[in-house]
Amino acid sequence: MVIWLIIIGAAAGFLATKLMRIEADLVTTMAIGIGGALIGGLILGVLVRVFGMLSGLVGAVLGAMLLIWLWQTYIKR
Repeated sequence: MVIWLIIIGAAAGFLATKLMRIEADLVTTMAIGIGGALIGGLILGVLVRVFGMLSGLVGAVLGAMLLIWLWQTYIKR
């Protein structure tokens, strides 16, 4: 797992330094990539949880609306 993090961190750091047009040595590039992976992972995790809860709420409301429509259409005449 640590080896994978170093490899991904190095690749991410390399891409980030090239996209941001900065020059950095290998250790700094890897540190930037690993730090970015940790920060990005935390932010993405929070966003997935928040939007996951919101999508659950939207699904519940849509399901309730469907049940109300079915009840009004077929049961309550």
